[in-house]
This record gives sequence, C-alpha cells and structure tokens, in this order.
Amino acid sequence: MQTIKGLKNLKGKKVLVRVDFNVPIKDGKVEDNFRIKKAIPTIQFLQKKGAEIILICHLGKGGESLLPVAKSLNKFIKVKFIDDIVGEKARKAVAQMKNGEVILLQNLRNDPGEKNSDKNFAKKLAGLADIYINDAFSVSHREDASIVLLPKLLVPYAGFQLMEEIKNLSKIFEKTKHPFLFILGGAKFSTKMPLIKKYLKIADYVFIGGALLNDFLKAKGYEIGKSLIDDTEYGIGKIINNTPPSHKASEGLAKFILPEFVVVKNSSGEFIEKNVKDVLKNDVILDVGQKSIETLLPIIEKSKMILWNGPLGKYEVGAGGSTKKTLQSLAKSKAQIVLGGGDLVSVLSSLKAKSYKLKANTFISTGGGATLDFLANGTLPGIKALR
Repeated sequence: MQTIKGLKNLKGKKVLVRVDFNVPIKDGKVEDNFRIKKAIPTIQFLQKKGAEIILICHLGKGGESLLPVAKSLNKFIKVKFIDDIVGEKARKAVAQMKNGEVILLQNLRNDPGEKNSDKNFAKKLAGLADIYINDAFSVSHREDASIVLLPKLLVPYAGFQLMEEIKNLSKIFEKTKHPFLFILGGAKFSTKMPLIKKYLKIADYVFIGGALLNDFLKAKGYEIGKSLIDDTEYGIGKIINNTPPSHKASEGLAKFILPEFVVVKNSSGEFIEKNVKDVLKNDVILDVGQKSIETLLPIIEKSKMILWNGPLGKYEVGAGGSTKKTLQSLAKSKAQIVLGGGDLVSVLSSLKAKSYKLKANTFISTGGGATLDFLANGTLPGIKALR
C-alpha cells in the first residue's frame, strides 16, 4: 500500500482526498471537531507540496449540507466550499484552483451514486483529479463509490490518519502485551459479537458494560426489567459457560467479567445502584454500578495493554458515571491504550477536566463500525482497495 509519504512532484497536481467529516451538527454549528482535526496533517502536507486539494466526504444519510463543516475547518485551514459534487459548478471550481488551494465539495450522499457504488458517479469524481488519497479510516468499512471504486480509477495512496489507525489498531492483535484488558460497552450486539469471541481468546480480561450487559444478564437468568436488549440469539450462553473461570495470564486464558452492580432508573424516575439480583420488573438498567467499577480499577492498574470500545452507560440521559470514572483511571495508567467507538469518543471530547486528559500512551480511533470491523478482521474494504 502506497502512502503519501512517498509522494513527490505534487506541484499543480489535483488530489482528491476522501476524508471523514461526518460530525455532529446542532443549530448550524459543528459540536465535535475531533475528526476534522485528525485530517489536518494530511491536508497541510499536500499544501506544502503545492498540490490542489479537493476534499470529499459525506454527512448523515444525505440531504445535509457540508457548509457548517467548511466553517469549522476554516478555523484551521482556509477552505472554499463548493455546493456541488460532480456538476458544472464543481468542475469549474476545480479547473480554477491554484497550487496549495483547498476546496470542499458538497455532501457525497446527496448523490445516490455514492451509496450505490455507481461506476458512472465514481468516474465523474475521478475525472476531477490526478491522484486519490484515502484518509477516512472511519468509513473504510463501507463499500461506497468514494471508498472502493476511486482507488481503481486513480493512483491510490493512504493518508496519515489512515496509516495511524492501521498501525495502532494492529498492535492489539499483532504485538499484544499482557495482562491485556478488553472493555466493551455500547449497544449493537450484532457488531460486537465477533469481537467478544475473538478477544476472549486473546485478552486476559474481558469486561462487559453498556446495553450489551443487559443481554448477558438476561441469558444468566437475571431480571432486567424494561432495559434495552437485542432479541436475536447470538449464542451468549455458550460464551458464558465456556469461558475459563479464573485468570491465568501465563496460559493466555481469558476471564469474562460481568458487573454485579448496575445503576437503574426505577418507576419513580430515581437513579439507584443495585445488585443485579435485585433489579425489578419496572427498572431500566442504564449504567454499570460504581461498586463494579471499583473492582475494575485494580485490573486497569496492572494491565499493560487496554482496548476499550463503547461507553459503559447511557451517558446522554445522565448515566455516564462509570465511563467517566474509568476514563479518570486510564489517565493515570502506563498501559498501551486504544479507545474507539463514536459514542465513547464523544464522551471523551465533552470532558474538559485535567483528570480526564489522556497521555501519549493512548490512541483514540476515529472509527466506530470501522474500528470494530478492523479489530475483528484485520482489514477493511477501503484498505484492500488501496493495495
């Protein structure tokens, strides 16, 4: 796979860069610019080389404008927003570009050809440039036109952020350090099951939180009240029954940890911490209990590698105490840490206190589903397309 480090003689070359600026927007303003900032090193590198940079990306499911994104990006790099994708307005803007100039085209998903992976749409995009760069790891699990077709039509390269993602996530299964702790939260059980099965064989500890925990508690026969669950049968019982009961790091055995304490919202709307045995039919489990987090902290302290995907509680309704407490502990850890999942990153971005400031030993992935797929399979369609 060619990377942009090897690119030379870019002066006057038109470079099509697939970025991921699919960011939360409220009242016309970007709420979290984490992904935008991660693309800046690649853009600045191309600018210094004198390239003419055409940024392409999607936002939402289609219909939304990237104008707020352009305004946010303008705080770091001067960019011109073009309200067009492959039409006359876009072609004219590209033709008039100067060396080092950056333009951002309109939302790719406003054209059905993007999601349909339409060859004609891809050819029109490719016709705008000389070179293609993928710096959008977080959408490289999708087989969209801009991800898998453009690399076949233009000379393809990997951007700096894409390479950082591959390098840091690969360490988890290629250069594993022990004791290795895997923390898994969030929902979407179908996307998490392959990870659970894989990392039960690799990790020394697997700690489950978020809505995923509800499914495991139900499988063990506990009352979960009105809590969110996935009704699909994923073979949870086999995982619970076949996991070694004790931790023996020297033998590579995993220990599957299900919290014994949870925070519920009861019928009166109160948040109460309970033992899982005491959950009532009208309760809603919203977070891991602080008593269970206290048992996790010593494991974090002695771990040499930690992988965490997905928040441990429903933070958007005020049940994020366990996630915050765990992040505080990670800020003191000397382990090699990888954090991923859009919701977890959003929590981290919202925390300003020094006690949550993570050190250089922590890599924060821009991906959600892409991170999960890469950790499970070791590659993604968008990465394969660059080879």
